[in-house]
Amino acid sequence: MIYIETGSTDVYYNFGLEYYFTLEKRLPETVFLFWRTTPTLMVGKYQNVLEEINKPYADEHGIHLVRRMSGGGTIYTDMGGWQFTFIQHKEAGEIEFSQYIAPVIGALGEMGVSAAFNGRNDLTIDGRKFSGNAQYRLGDCIVHHGSLLFDTDIAQMVASTTVDSYKITSKSIKSVRDRVTNISEHLPAPMDAETFKATMVRHIMNGSADTYTVTPEDDARIREIAGEQFQSWERIFGRSPKFTIDRTGRFAGGKVQFKLDVQKGIIQDAAVYGDFFSTLDADTLCAALLGCPYERGAVLAALRSHGIDGAVYRISAEELASVVVD
Repeated sequence: MIYIETGSTDVYYNFGLEYYFTLEKRLPETVFLFWRTTPTLMVGKYQNVLEEINKPYADEHGIHLVRRMSGGGTIYTDMGGWQFTFIQHKEAGEIEFSQYIAPVIGALGEMGVSAAFNGRNDLTIDGRKFSGNAQYRLGDCIVHHGSLLFDTDIAQMVASTTVDSYKITSKSIKSVRDRVTNISEHLPAPMDAETFKATMVRHIMNGSADTYTVTPEDDARIREIAGEQFQSWERIFGRSPKFTIDRTGRFAGGKVQFKLDVQKGIIQDAAVYGDFFSTLDADTLCAALLGCPYERGAVLAALRSHGIDGAVYRISAEELASVVVD
């Protein structure tokens, strides 16, 4: 495994670096990154941004907004949190979290913190979440990244991810505090953020000193990618089609919402949102429905013919069809 120090707290740069070493510059081994950002809301690949965040609050407080290339839900992170990334060249396969989560749990155990995987995509301490994980395929690589709440501002997390500002109360903050936790609260002895990072990196790298230093040429290209792929309005907000039908389903693999424009019994336009994980782009999921009769059997056949079965983590094509049509 090769460790790369990003040297940046800019979320767009760090995601650009992740993209660059996934698709454009291939290193001979799995790449590992450990980084943090200034206050940022990271929206999942398939989510409708304005339904997930309190944009006026984010604008007022200078909170950056970025859309990940992975599925899952929206997370808030700041300089009190950390992000980690594994980039592995790997044959195509289904989404699988455990091999990337195990080293993180092991590193925390070394520090005296007992963490557990909840079976979907979260890590918990005593049942309270401190880490969300997501995964996607790009080219011939699997990219697994996750967040770690170390000493994150929970009040700001609640305020920025509550769409209706009138619902931001001390009660809602307490509710979140009951469900999430910062790692720093569970350490046997106080530890600063940089010491925590050094310990995590050392354990996950298993003592290896294999590193790669970003060159000026790398840096220039990473900055281009950051602007093109992650900082643009189109990339963050995307398109919102007209729709006549709005349907939502919840499954073991997450929430799925379809917005459909149906004319004369035929699906003319479609958008999909949610906190699910998939190896496919949203456009591929939606393309399967275009021109399809608005009927359960036809929708299921269309989804299967486009290879949807097995491509959405813990949600079958039959379950997706049940969301689209009763």
